[in-house]
Amino acid sequence: MTRLRPVLAALPLLVLALAACSASPSGSQGESAEPTAAATAEATADAATVLDECAGVAVIVDSGDLEVPEPIDLAACVDTDGPILAADALDEAGVTTEGTDEWGDQVVCRVNGEPAESTLITAADGTEYHETCASMPAAFAYWALWQRTAGGEWAYAQEGLPTLELQPGDAVELLFTLNDAPASPAE
Repeated sequence: MTRLRPVLAALPLLVLALAACSASPSGSQGESAEPTAAATAEATADAATVLDECAGVAVIVDSGDLEVPEPIDLAACVDTDGPILAADALDEAGVTTEGTDEWGDQVVCRVNGEPAESTLITAADGTEYHETCASMPAAFAYWALWQRTAGGEWAYAQEGLPTLELQPGDAVELLFTLNDAPASPAE
């Protein structure tokens, strides 16, 4: 059985992103998704600390410039000594995602309910937009799913949350990208 201690409780809330994400279901999704150690998260100052100190899988959510009542920012360490699916790691960290009608949980539309359909999102050209989660999110406003292998660099994930397998030492980040910023996770 897994346990979790929330990380960065001092930070506002949680959020993550990409056009290859999910409405993460609870529980494991196959043999490789079953963590062999308890999931934990140490209270910490920032994501960099979690990335440096996490022996399991680091989970980061950054709402970037998304204007919501409570920004979603989280850094947690999910302790595992074996492979775990990204959807399960997010679930262990207390992060919920919602997919789209057309693409299901392969595309992340909302993280912890944001952006809500009532949230007004403005493009760089002044166009106003409301995310309905019917299909792909707008190219200027979406949750990007990033992954970093142990000792590697951040890269866009090539799979969605339900199939992206992470190893101990890896990290996953949902980053809300608005009008091309931020362009990538902070190091």
